[in-house]
Amino acid sequence: MSSSSSAVLDLNERAVLFAQLAAMEQAGLPLDRALATLQLRPATQARIEATTRQLAQGRDLASAGQKAGLFSPLEVTLLQAAQSAGSPARLYRRLADTYGHQAAQAKALKSRLLMPAGVLLLALLIQPLPALVGGSLSLFGYLWGVVQPLLMLGALLFLGRSLLQHLQRPASAVRASSVDSALLSLPLFGPMLARRNLRDYFESLGLMLEAGLPMFDALPKAAATLRNSQLRRDFLGLQQRVQAGAPLAQALVPLTFPGQAQLLGLVRTGEASGSLPATLLSYASRESAALASFQEQLATWLPRLVYAALVLWMAYGLLTGAGVGPQLPADL
Repeated sequence: MSSSSSAVLDLNERAVLFAQLAAMEQAGLPLDRALATLQLRPATQARIEATTRQLAQGRDLASAGQKAGLFSPLEVTLLQAAQSAGSPARLYRRLADTYGHQAAQAKALKSRLLMPAGVLLLALLIQPLPALVGGSLSLFGYLWGVVQPLLMLGALLFLGRSLLQHLQRPASAVRASSVDSALLSLPLFGPMLARRNLRDYFESLGLMLEAGLPMFDALPKAAATLRNSQLRRDFLGLQQRVQAGAPLAQALVPLTFPGQAQLLGLVRTGEASGSLPATLLSYASRESAALASFQEQLATWLPRLVYAALVLWMAYGLLTGAGVGPQLPADL
């Protein structure tokens, strides 16, 4: 079993997995015993057992979990960076908190979208009924009028799911993708995407520097956590400037990203005081809180916006006489 051929665990399972790993790492339990105590659904238990077998063959946790399909590509990259820093307990806790919040928000979002979905379905079912009863619309035309918008919504959901899977993959280090560049330019979503990538980058860098890893060794490992190819190309340029002798603060100056000025001041202070690792970890912690707040607001306002758009669409159809369903061919 490989990560490439296996579906990623759902959010609840990932939250439980990393919460238990964090608790056991904190307690000093050996990794094989820690994995043996995990209790998840049978399909996930099979992956855990496969990970344990890979560990027995001498692999580290990140590569063992990747081979067994236990971790996503992003998690593997983050774990590899955390392992370079020593104990991955801090990363376990952050991932557990992140997935826990995301699972709760996803559940709330689904429940809040039930009303708009129900209203849409009723509108699609009821609006063509007079034409069907009057004989001006065939049964096939009626069914197509109901199914067509649902198929379109299904296609949009599929595209959205594919986009989320794309955002979970580590970025190419060779060239910037036009899709990744376009995503960064989107209003509201683009800055949040950049901030999430940068949070992972600077948290990984801070963990490795805190563990005593040299800056030259830590920078490439931190860059591997970036999921956006445009950002990764930019930060490879930062790495080259540092290798040429520039301090991190100076190497950050040519870059453009959300919060760059604030971070630049923090890095300068951290370098001057000799507390750069703690400064970067503090920055990452604040960014995690800001991202969680954004996700909470999104889960609150998205259903309201969808419902408002649906009501406006229905009102427009009634006022113009076009109805709320799609326009059907006259011969149906």
